[in-house]
Amino acid sequence: MKKIAVILSGSGVFDGAEIHESVLALLAIEQAGASWHCFAPNIAQHHVINHISGEEMPETRNVLVEAARIARGNIDDIVNLRAVDYDALLLPGGFGVAKNLSDFALAGTKCQVNSEVKRVCQEFAREEKPAAYLCIAPTLIPTIYGEGARGTIGNDPDTASAFSKMGGEHVVCPVDDYVLDQQRKILTTPAYMLAGSVSEAASGINKLVQELVKLA
Repeated sequence: MKKIAVILSGSGVFDGAEIHESVLALLAIEQAGASWHCFAPNIAQHHVINHISGEEMPETRNVLVEAARIARGNIDDIVNLRAVDYDALLLPGGFGVAKNLSDFALAGTKCQVNSEVKRVCQEFAREEKPAAYLCIAPTLIPTIYGEGARGTIGNDPDTASAFSKMGGEHVVCPVDDYVLDQQRKILTTPAYMLAGSVSEAASGINKLVQELVKLA
């Protein structure tokens, strides 16, 4: 059975991993006949957002502890993740990618990726193992793979422009499809960058995961 490593960035779209995308991806992995295991960095979240009001809350939370909610406790610190132990990698979206796994939400094109996240993603790249980045997660790709790496965040002009300025090649893509950089084995899909419902998000994620498992 093929094994997929999944990196989560907390729990909740505005300050962590997008929960629908995460669960849809885990379900799709199982339905494709593969297994998954979740990882997250053991660090403080950038901040905590009230998901009703959208306002920042006066408290701190830990990315690994919050991500464990989605994984039902079946999760490890990312320092223990080695590409050699898995066949493929997947990163759901959510603002946690741009606030906790990197500082893209603050620094834009000058963003830095968390050192352990970068190490893991580059290990999968060096081993030539396929990796999937959903929603906003493709903003990490230029830093991981360098010049010319292809990917999509859908059609948002500002994010697409940032992706290109960082050295990536952005491809416009509808919600129900995915983009494959065949040379680098990178798969991307817009998910909630474009989706207006859970089923719309699932339409592209399911196709992407099927291909990810095939390539693994």
